Amino acid sequence: MNPPLDPPLIQVTDLSIGWDDVILQQHANFQVARGDVFVILGSSGCGKSTMLRALIGLERPLAGEVSIEGAVSTRIETGAPPFGVMFQSGALLGSMTVGENIALPLQEWTQLPPPAIFAIVQARLRLVGMQGSEDKLPSELSGGMRKRAAIARAMALEPSLVFLDEPSAGLDPVSAAMLDELILTLNTKLGLTLVVVTHDLDSIFKIAKHCIMLDRDSMSIIASGDPRALRDSSSDPRVHDFFNRSTAHAP
Repeated sequence: MNPPLDPPLIQVTDLSIGWDDVILQQHANFQVARGDVFVILGSSGCGKSTMLRALIGLERPLAGEVSIEGAVSTRIETGAPPFGVMFQSGALLGSMTVGENIALPLQEWTQLPPPAIFAIVQARLRLVGMQGSEDKLPSELSGGMRKRAAIARAMALEPSLVFLDEPSAGLDPVSAAMLDELILTLNTKLGLTLVVVTHDLDSIFKIAKHCIMLDRDSMSIIASGDPRALRDSSSDPRVHDFFNRSTAHAP
């Protein structure tokens, strides 16, 4: 007898997103398994970031439901959130130092004393390769460093799930590749589940285990699975064209 399969960490059921009479995606159904690096991709304007906001409960869907570890995301109202989020711009508070930004969730959601919070801040900065940066302001950081600091803050409460919105957007190729390596390290070394919104092909082929592709015109998911398999064997011209724009660096 085969052992029972683990329940998905995220279950999306018949989800429709948009505003008023503007529909971006409709009747979306997918799952995210524990330990996955799951990528939401598609062309600009298809609803990728809105989908992420619906997953974390910041955007109320037009219809359908998102559950994370069995709890409906729009009903997670008490206690620390069961996930961390890195927004596209980093969303660090400009008037606070990097260390203060990372400490903020710990001060808000725990009763830890200041020395323990300081130790956790130091550990998170080491994890993202930014030790010694705790006293810098966000304005003193490069784009890649701001995103690393935002990931450190997203991990302050030791979540098992982290959402990343366009982590490589606006970065030079070297910084983007370093961020991809960090994402892989968080997944393979720490066992984190990561949901990543991106349209960067090099990043998709490097980090993704599974993906879904959103289509703007049909307002639906038109492909799902291993992005390398979709690149090589999809018969849908929309999927083929997306994945074969630039595959020179793909494995």
